[in-house]
Amino acid sequence: MQIDLIQQALREEGLDGWLFFDHHQRDPIAYRVLGFSPEQHVTRRWYYLIPAIGEPRGLGHQIEPSVLAELPGEKRLYAGWKRQKECLAELLAGLGRVAMQYSPECAVPYVATVDGGTLELVRGCGVEVVTSANLVQLFEARWSSEALASHREARARVDEIRRAAFAGVADALRAGRETNEFDVQQFIREQFRLRGLVTDHGPIVAVNANAANPHYEPSRERFAPIQAGDLLLIDLWAKLDRPGSVFYDITWTGYCGTEPPPAMDNVFGVVARARDAAIERVVRAAESGETLAGYQVDDAARGVIEEAGFGEFFFHRTGHSIGEEVHGNGANMDNYETHDARKIIPNTGFSVEPGIYLADFGIRSEVNVYRGESHAEVTGEKQERLLRLL
Repeated sequence: MQIDLIQQALREEGLDGWLFFDHHQRDPIAYRVLGFSPEQHVTRRWYYLIPAIGEPRGLGHQIEPSVLAELPGEKRLYAGWKRQKECLAELLAGLGRVAMQYSPECAVPYVATVDGGTLELVRGCGVEVVTSANLVQLFEARWSSEALASHREARARVDEIRRAAFAGVADALRAGRETNEFDVQQFIREQFRLRGLVTDHGPIVAVNANAANPHYEPSRERFAPIQAGDLLLIDLWAKLDRPGSVFYDITWTGYCGTEPPPAMDNVFGVVARARDAAIERVVRAAESGETLAGYQVDDAARGVIEEAGFGEFFFHRTGHSIGEEVHGNGANMDNYETHDARKIIPNTGFSVEPGIYLADFGIRSEVNVYRGESHAEVTGEKQERLLRLL
């Protein structure tokens, strides 16, 4: 835990403190930011306050007096609920605005771990509770130089696998061999294993109407054949199998033939222009020093798709934060599912992945963007046209 940096961030945000709370280890953010792992199972409520100025202090239960032992500062203990309220009020005495893992209207659900009753309890101590979303991003979403290097290495390996997967489908089509979504998915999973990559689930391999379901995944029991004339979408994400690595997450599409129908080509063109509009918005802001929020990037992509008449067929956010989890705790490119007003801060990465999902096919084009100190870049290849698989 970097107390000096946390306190500096609190002062910059105009906050009096950051109050961490947990019960039964429901808030993994608290343990990661504070940098501790209790030796015993946590069955009682604890609180830990880092004030903007001064020494941290904690409050734990007498049954589990050592839960906060690893952390600096004075710790007090309570047992009964009345004493808990008294000690909590003393812990927060003199403070005005305090951050917690809370999000107004659950706009950022990734950080909304504090229950409503605890919010009532804390507010009853006379403090204003504000969201810790910006603070969490500072300490959870930024990539180290080693993390960025791991992302680039994952990119190289995943891109090779992506090319091999599409090439395998093309070979099967030309040879008249049967292939299907599940077989291609399992090929990708095996390649991940062989190349030292790990993932949590997926990948998505989808043809035609299945590709119009953004979270479709084939299974041993449910899959479609891949045949000439099909639209094929592959969405794959993985990271190096070593601590501290971050994900690389992309989506490409291809046509199982020599020349796609004009409708498919048109939709791909709209999606690609929307993707590029979002990327350009980020690059311009990074180079000029403009403060840019996630919702503004979503607006840039969504505006292109709406202007082309496909607005109702783009029904998810434009992108998500990427970190050690494929969906990280930084700003999302979102003004649709939520209004994400978090700033896109330096040294963070995220996806840009607009899509259009019609009744008989769907097309998404996904790239990863890294926002450095004064620049932004797409970290991998950009698909410029539908792949031709025959």
